[in-house]
Amino acid sequence: MKQTSDVDAGVGRSQFERDGYAALEGYFAPHKIDRAASAVRRLLKERQHEIVVDCLETGQRSFWAQTPNPQARNFRFNDLYLMSEEVRELALEPELTAILEELLGEPAVLCGSVNYERGSSQPRQVDSLSLTPRTRQSLVTTWIALEDVHPDSGPLIYYPGSHKIPLYTFNDGTHHASRDEIFDWFDYIDVQIRLRGLRKKTFLARKGDVFIWHCDLVHGGSPIVDPRRTQCSLMSHYYGRADCLDRGLDLVPMNRGYWMRRLRQPVKVEPQAFGPRCPFPEEAYLMRHPDVREAVETRLCPSGEYHYRNHGFREGRGV
Repeated sequence: MKQTSDVDAGVGRSQFERDGYAALEGYFAPHKIDRAASAVRRLLKERQHEIVVDCLETGQRSFWAQTPNPQARNFRFNDLYLMSEEVRELALEPELTAILEELLGEPAVLCGSVNYERGSSQPRQVDSLSLTPRTRQSLVTTWIALEDVHPDSGPLIYYPGSHKIPLYTFNDGTHHASRDEIFDWFDYIDVQIRLRGLRKKTFLARKGDVFIWHCDLVHGGSPIVDPRRTQCSLMSHYYGRADCLDRGLDLVPMNRGYWMRRLRQPVKVEPQAFGPRCPFPEEAYLMRHPDVREAVETRLCPSGEYHYRNHGFREGRGV
């Protein structure tokens, strides 16, 4: 059962701006969590050739059906919101969406999601490094516990007030992460946290708890002490509507917000991975690569699959 929170009471934005986060304990009833978790399990079983995963240990991206050692469950399951109404209903639950609208100052757009079955163990980071909004601070993230979190499972850690650290400017003049300079960013954040005396906190969540954080809040995953323990969760990212409209993105209304309709993350796999048991995603490939679509439509190329097997994979194109 939901508990009244500061955000529900209308004073959460000032607290959120001060601390960079809001914790909503007991927000979702167990049956709502179970419904979404059940839908995720069905997807992992029935649509393995469509689900894009990233291995947390190697960073390798693949389709779920083709990943090595799936029993380890140390993966990021990307953008299941595109495939599941139940995931969208959890991420855009009406009252939660109203809270996000208050924090953003405009309607929220669900633009990405990640499901985890274990703790991420990710190093300290801020979301604006990779999901850089056009309008400063027009991005928030929710993390929903799909089960109770054990201290040994690698709980979420965060630094209250760290969202006020001035953003690091990369050599290209932006705040968007550059791979060549990312270690400089880590050094910068370490120094800033020490200078400001910021203290690390751990969110030891219970099933149904929701943690909302500012796009510049420093957060990460603590080390997993007991690898046998799971930590099922749903993390969702939301842009403000204005940023999305400026870019002409495809927005689908839902409750008090929207979800972004788009292609899944691109995957580069060996052409021989496709066959009778794993059909080539012809339409998605043509949508992702308009030049190939034009070549197919003008009969300069037999199909998108032909192009990928003979040219696209070698060119580094994703499917």
